[in-house]
Amino acid sequence: MHAMEDAAEHADGGFNVGERLRLVRHQHGLSQRALAVRAGVTHSLVSLIEKNKVSPSVASLKKILESISYPLTDFFALTLPPVDQIFYRAEELTPLSTGALTLLQVGDAKSHSMQIFHEFYEPGADTGETMLSHEAEEGGVVVAGELELTVGSQTRILRKGDAFLFDSRLPHRYRNVGTECCEVVSACTPPYL
Repeated sequence: MHAMEDAAEHADGGFNVGERLRLVRHQHGLSQRALAVRAGVTHSLVSLIEKNKVSPSVASLKKILESISYPLTDFFALTLPPVDQIFYRAEELTPLSTGALTLLQVGDAKSHSMQIFHEFYEPGADTGETMLSHEAEEGGVVVAGELELTVGSQTRILRKGDAFLFDSRLPHRYRNVGTECCEVVSACTPPYL
């Protein structure tokens, strides 16, 4: 492992988003303020993320990283599987976000034209107030719990066994409005994160 990867792990083995952002920012020779200006976010947001006082939404973190052309997959990938790997054990999935919203990616999306996720939304977790929108199509199945999905002007509560499929260019947002963890298996093509 690189020193950066060692430093970006919590003592409990979990992923340290704040430390990783600080290391990536330093690699690019930027102050917190300079990174915030580039990304169009507040200086306090960058500071709070680096201190692990706030867990950024996927959209916010992606926006910050895109401002320095740093892929989200590289940010979270501690070790990527071999390109020709076919089967993946649960512990081999790549975490792209952890915490109240956990996104686990199957394989290396940069090597394929499809991105597959195993997603876990704790009660109240969502993808952020900023609606997501990107050049792709996505779909999935709710495995457990309840998921509120907003696509454009339509909002539905999906429960175990319910599914979705839509054009990702439409603004969308995922939220767990239930009282238990929501589990989803989804795919996106071409890869987004």
